[in-house]
Amino acid sequence: MASEPRFDGKELRRVLGSFVTGVTIVTTIDAAGRAWGLTANSFSSVSLDPPLVLWSQSVRAPSHPAFAGATRFAINILAEDQVELSNRFATSGIDKFSGVETDAGAGNVPLLRGCSAWLECTLVSKLPGGDHVIFVGEIQTIRRSERRPLVFGSGQYLVADPHDLGKPPPGLGTTVQSQLHAARIGARAMARLSEEFDETMALSVWGNHGPTITAWQPSSTPVSSSLPMGLALRVTSTATGLAMAAHLPPEATQWIVDAELKLNASGAGAGPIDESEFKDLLDEVRAQGISIRAPGHFWGSDRLVNAMSVPVLDSSGQTVIALTVIGDVERFPGADSALAQALKRTAADLSKRLGFEPESESSYRRSVHYQ
Repeated sequence: MASEPRFDGKELRRVLGSFVTGVTIVTTIDAAGRAWGLTANSFSSVSLDPPLVLWSQSVRAPSHPAFAGATRFAINILAEDQVELSNRFATSGIDKFSGVETDAGAGNVPLLRGCSAWLECTLVSKLPGGDHVIFVGEIQTIRRSERRPLVFGSGQYLVADPHDLGKPPPGLGTTVQSQLHAARIGARAMARLSEEFDETMALSVWGNHGPTITAWQPSSTPVSSSLPMGLALRVTSTATGLAMAAHLPPEATQWIVDAELKLNASGAGAGPIDESEFKDLLDEVRAQGISIRAPGHFWGSDRLVNAMSVPVLDSSGQTVIALTVIGDVERFPGADSALAQALKRTAADLSKRLGFEPESESSYRRSVHYQ
């Protein structure tokens, strides 16, 4: 006798949902010529020779009698912008084909327009599979577009993009190319961190006016309802500015730093008042791998926030982007927090993907004289 499972149905659904799949709509017609369709991610290839595929359907599905009695079906592999269509065909009790553009396939089985690909199949066998029936079909015709497929996993729709792991793309020698690639992979990493720790995050590059925010990832309770793009930050007194300046040559930062130090010394600005104090701050960032600043007001508001920032380095050991966490003072994590450690690990991982090696940093720093 089979032993009782040690998990419940909800737990099983969550575990199975971690297997990411494409999304299809399977269509057919019944003996009366009526069209039927349903959304399914149970589709899988079986064999190339002969060309076989399978999908499964609950025996309780309203359309099950139609599919069980059909000799043909079509697999419509959805494109990334067809979420609404997927949701429509996953809903019972409506006329799913109303207003939907289709073409007639073999045997008049409807083919949905705008998909990523189509497979027209004849039924080969039906196999019992618990509370489902497994339909195996032999592919008769295939067609694909150049549209990217829709993806589903962990209970949500996803998009399919090339993986950002591995070696950097060829020709990543120039600052602009390195910055663009770093911003792309950095934005994904930022989104993952923000979701895991539920904190507002910003991605910055070094622009014409110094550290410049080019992307935000808000938390469920963002630090502000207005997260401005293109915001230029101070170098000497912000976590982002110090994180970036710590691994940039002085000639790239000096003109901004000189102006800010004068402003700070006059009492009109916060932060270090001379180059020695500024250098000590940069040395601390290099030693710790992270920049954490004292509470300050968020841009354009009276809200007190803290920030911690990490530099992402390119193959030459120079800062190419910075990832910054911004949060309320009352609950902001410290330098030894899980968030700070995750932020540093992420920066190290991104730097490695951009071709940075720790040895190159030490040689780079020996060749640069920090004022």
